[in-house]
Amino acid sequence: MVRGRGYIRGVQDIENISVGTNGAGSPIFVRDVAKVQIGPDIRRGLAELDGKGEVAGGIVVVRFGENVLNVIERVKDKIAKDIQPSLPQGVRIVTTYDRSDLIHRSIDTLKEEIIKLSIAVSVVCLVFLFHLPSALVVILTLPIAIIISFICMKYIGVTSNIMSLGGIAIAIGAMVDASIIMVENAHKKMEEWICDGRKRCSRTDVIIDAAKEVGPSLFFSLLVITVGFLPVFTLQAQAGRLFKPLAFTKTFAMLFASFLAITLTPVLMDLFIRGNIKPEGENPIVNFLGKLYRPRVHFSLNHSWAIIIFALVIVALTVYPVSKLGSEFMPPLYEGTLFYMPVTVPGASISVASRLLQMQDKLLKAIPEVAQVFGKAGRAETATDPAPIEMFETVVNLKPESQWRKGMDVEKLKNEMNDALQIPGVANSFTMPIKARIDMNATGIRTNVGVKVIGSKLEEIERISKDVEEAIRNIPGTRSAYAERVTTGYFLDIRPKREEIARFGLSVNDVQDVVESSLGGMNVTVTVEGRERYPVNVRYMRELRNDVEKIKRILIPVTLTAGSASSGMSGASQAETGGRIPLGQIADIEIIKGPTAIKSEEGLLANYVYVDYSGGDVGGYVEKAKQKVSSAVKLPVGYRLEWSGDYEYIVKTHERLKTVIPLTIMIIFVLLYFNTKSVTKTFIVLLAVPFSLVGSFWFLYLLNYNMSIAVWVGMIALAGLDAETGVVMLLYLDLAYEQWKKESRMKTVDDLDDAIMHGAVKRIRPKLMTVGVILAGLIPIMFSHGAGSDVMKRIAAPMIGGVVTSEILELTIYPAIYKIWRRRELIPAKEQD
Repeated sequence: MVRGRGYIRGVQDIENISVGTNGAGSPIFVRDVAKVQIGPDIRRGLAELDGKGEVAGGIVVVRFGENVLNVIERVKDKIAKDIQPSLPQGVRIVTTYDRSDLIHRSIDTLKEEIIKLSIAVSVVCLVFLFHLPSALVVILTLPIAIIISFICMKYIGVTSNIMSLGGIAIAIGAMVDASIIMVENAHKKMEEWICDGRKRCSRTDVIIDAAKEVGPSLFFSLLVITVGFLPVFTLQAQAGRLFKPLAFTKTFAMLFASFLAITLTPVLMDLFIRGNIKPEGENPIVNFLGKLYRPRVHFSLNHSWAIIIFALVIVALTVYPVSKLGSEFMPPLYEGTLFYMPVTVPGASISVASRLLQMQDKLLKAIPEVAQVFGKAGRAETATDPAPIEMFETVVNLKPESQWRKGMDVEKLKNEMNDALQIPGVANSFTMPIKARIDMNATGIRTNVGVKVIGSKLEEIERISKDVEEAIRNIPGTRSAYAERVTTGYFLDIRPKREEIARFGLSVNDVQDVVESSLGGMNVTVTVEGRERYPVNVRYMRELRNDVEKIKRILIPVTLTAGSASSGMSGASQAETGGRIPLGQIADIEIIKGPTAIKSEEGLLANYVYVDYSGGDVGGYVEKAKQKVSSAVKLPVGYRLEWSGDYEYIVKTHERLKTVIPLTIMIIFVLLYFNTKSVTKTFIVLLAVPFSLVGSFWFLYLLNYNMSIAVWVGMIALAGLDAETGVVMLLYLDLAYEQWKKESRMKTVDDLDDAIMHGAVKRIRPKLMTVGVILAGLIPIMFSHGAGSDVMKRIAAPMIGGVVTSEILELTIYPAIYKIWRRRELIPAKEQD
């Protein structure tokens, strides 16, 4: 095998390359006309740790659709077993951002809550039924429905996360409602059967009759709860990605709970409802609550219209808390890590960026709650991170909250960091890593609020952006406002004069080749050093290209053609000679300002104004900012502003819900009508919704929560619960009414009052049990802490407030409404008699 080996293997090989001879046989080497040295490539980024100096950083990018937790665990295993042992002595890998801790904390928080809720629901069942085997019917139904839901989650690819587990958590109370009502109704029938001396039929027949009596209404009510979540499935973009897992798991849980209620629950009742069934009257808790409730019903029946008017007044007064509530897209999901993303004026050198980044990291590390600071400026060598040098991204890992100073919270911590990092020329903004990536991918805005200035000319766009920045900066609550400086780049423009270069037989490309090789640097070849490859770059020495006048003197090689005539000859000959002309003779050279980056939106040029503010009321803040900007900034024709960030999500989601929620209400109305076969009854059931919203809005107001997508999800879930409680209340009133008619006791208004009193007071136990298990399933969430708890609290809060006022108003107003409605039927019948 014959091999010709001519690879360049180092500096000496390059120095010994011949570029010609001196005409006398002596070679001219590269080392004779140039200086050969090893130099750095153009740096586009740097990383720094804890303010101690630069480090090398690596990024792990997970493929789309992969399980993040599994990938992280495999990466950790690979680092520990293979990579770390192979590193040189003194070199180690330090983890600066690990999402697995957030995932574990979030799942642990929700798992703990689900266990607490299950226990609380079980205790409520035992307290009200006073019969352990009967309580087991309800208690066993719960885990079975949850397990089946997890099986479905696996098959459709929904992972265990904050939102998917949250769907099960908010459904736990409602999941057992049907079983509770069935068991309680079976108890009531068993009491009557035992009082009759166990005659007429068997115990199994009694249980089956009890299930048939309430089964259809319960199935429809649970179906309404399931359908009520339709608006959540229609959410798109970020809201859809966040809440669809919750909607899937809650729908699965309620769907299987309703299925088990009409299949498994009757079987379990036959197995467990045996032995000594204590009458409802022997339960001291039920007796006590019945004594409290009876005067309420009596007053309601005697003053029906006054009670209804009073309820309407209470509903009207709810306008006050509604007007005081702020708005936000999502409550803050505390990730345990902050993301500091300052911006500075474009054009900073790598050395300036390094000093600034180290200063920022050192100031952040000095704060007691901070465990680690990892800062990055510019970009990594990857297409997934197109960031300029002036763009800083700093991951601030915090200590566990148990180690924080007393009274410190995340918002106070952000304010303290902002005060410590008041560096001239730097605009601060704070967010969290996952939220920042989602926001930047969705809108391009990396702060909670942003303004997009859209138009046709960059200079005018930049002027408007600065005016917007100045107007927003003075609004109360604004931490920082920064408009990107579009035309702050400096460019050395070399424009060939086409007529001049044509005289010398040159093309534009000839001139550009000289500019590239002398100024920018041209890669002419590659060295081969084992497995390593390095480019060989050619350009002028710095002292020959460090000002415009020296650049004008750069020589361009040309070929000159000279003509000569010989005596006595009719022909002429031409000779070609080489020459050099200065660059300044054939090109205009000047330094100008221009855009460092160009953005576009909808086919027009755009620029962004980033706004970081303290507080959660995004909607209220943006409305103030809009008023201030509209009065302070005059927009020329063809230019407009678009408010982006979280506010953009809020607007888009509200527009979708305006369409979907009325459609869902119509579907629920149809389902209820199929069950009740009466338009009047359907409207009575739906009256529970405004009564429950009274408590929802007042409770949100007292907790100082803002309206958000999470709150809307809670209210959508509450609407389904309202329909269920309304159906149950109406069912018992109807059963008592029909019983009185069957026994021919429905002749006077007093008889109607007696029937309503019996349906309301004598069947208070199942109503209180359903309300009790729902509250027992939701109240513990309000006392939870940890990752994901803030989101779950916003979902649970409107449900808790709504269930409480719904119970108070429904148990008081429904008897009054029912009396007015049935009385109109009773009077014509009496006149006919």
